[in-house]
Amino acid sequence: MRGTGRDGADTEMVVAARDGDPQALDALVAASLPLVYNVVGRALRGHADVDDVVQETLLRVVRHLADLRDPAAYRSWLIAITVRQVRDREQQRRAALTHTADLDSAYGVPDPAADFAGLTILRLGLTDQRREVAEATRWLDDDDQTLLALWWLEATGNLDRADLAAALGLTEGHAAVRIQRMKEQLEVSRSVVRALRASATCPALRDVTRTWDGRPSPLWRKRLARHVRECGACGSWARDLLPVDRLLAGLPLLPIPPGTAENLAAATTALPTPVEPLGGGPMPGTGGLRTSISFGSKSVLGPICAAATVAALVIGAIIVAQPTLPLI
Repeated sequence: MRGTGRDGADTEMVVAARDGDPQALDALVAASLPLVYNVVGRALRGHADVDDVVQETLLRVVRHLADLRDPAAYRSWLIAITVRQVRDREQQRRAALTHTADLDSAYGVPDPAADFAGLTILRLGLTDQRREVAEATRWLDDDDQTLLALWWLEATGNLDRADLAAALGLTEGHAAVRIQRMKEQLEVSRSVVRALRASATCPALRDVTRTWDGRPSPLWRKRLARHVRECGACGSWARDLLPVDRLLAGLPLLPIPPGTAENLAAATTALPTPVEPLGGGPMPGTGGLRTSISFGSKSVLGPICAAATVAALVIGAIIVAQPTLPLI
């Protein structure tokens, strides 16, 4: 059976939840939460909106589970909804920036304390080149962040290429092209990270970064990458980089942060009952499917609280069992 991850939801669970089994719904949301959190967190780079988007995504999934025609396609459906919510939030953020840029130009800068790359390093105990990969993700273009989130999960065995492509509305071939371009930028970023660590050995690099504010950005990635290519000393630091796919293989999902359960539970109080399908009508391909279950605030409160708690405990156990992940 296909699931949401290595230990994700199987088809029987999805069918039971869709047909109104509250215990199955508990289990389904619990299995889905880590995947949704990791996609949203990495796509938004730990922005303060992450919790809101996670809860909006899961509430939307619970509300409209009756619209899912093919239970075997649940994971693709889940990720597609997640990507849609991320894109909607990014559009809202960019629209807000155009109106408030003069008042608060830092709105779009992730809080360093919540930066997802930093959390990945901290909570997964990454070492050596795995740490550098996480740091390099900060340098990617904004449009590559969602793709990175999905590909990272594919590389760690929590998603497959068909689900990734479906979530982006692409063919697998087109998805492969976009992933390759993103990986090339990631490799360039890794060389920049490595060179900056050794910047004390290169006076020319110190001159290049004299006006840099220390924040990773695509513009500075290009400037620094140009120096790395042209500088024999800095270029030498990138010669022993292992393939990023190998470095990511086998990593667990990032554990759910404290407070997620409470935030999700509070959001359920606004849920309407009974629930109508997306857009006031059945989704294409659902055949007008309805179920008798009523996803009201009381019935959803338990599942989402349980989901956050169970996911945190299960993934936390993985981290405790593997405090330091050796290089492959």
